[in-house]
Amino acid sequence: MFKTSSALPVALATIAAASIIAACGSNSPSAPDSSNSSGHSTQAQIQQYQRDAVRFVSCMRSHGANLPNPIVAPRAFKDALATPTPGLSSAEASCIHLMPGGGPHTQTTPYSPARATALLAFAHCLRSHGFQNFPDPNGSGQITHAMLAADGISLRQPGLLAAADTCTSVTHGLLTKAAVARFAAGQ
Repeated sequence: MFKTSSALPVALATIAAASIIAACGSNSPSAPDSSNSSGHSTQAQIQQYQRDAVRFVSCMRSHGANLPNPIVAPRAFKDALATPTPGLSSAEASCIHLMPGGGPHTQTTPYSPARATALLAFAHCLRSHGFQNFPDPNGSGQITHAMLAADGISLRQPGLLAAADTCTSVTHGLLTKAAVARFAAGQ
């Protein structure tokens, strides 16, 4: 959780969004990064990707991007994302965390003592907000999904994400609410 990332190039985000959304609207039985043991997505996973795609487009529209419905018209949606228009980049920057799968994966920032200290303060803050099992960062200065699961922490626990958003303040900008949202979305 909470690996800081470099800035997302708009082109990469556009390509990733188009690929993910096109897969959601296609007749393909499998959606990216969420398959069962046979390599195919379950109906529930496909439906979740479709709901996520619609939320992403709703956000984009609320930020001024005029995009077609990704489920009804996936080709038109893909074409619209590939055609730069005024406001598309800023809308995408505001909504990228809503993309299915949390958007494109980015490179992480290398370990630093300041970052490890900030994440330690973040973990302490979450424990003080009622999540006593929230783990400290590992030796690489990271908190991962596997660490949370091992300590019995579910991202779906009531109040956890609200507390995490509140606790980002103790990291003095090294962890943002957007990073929390990306992590919660599966990155």
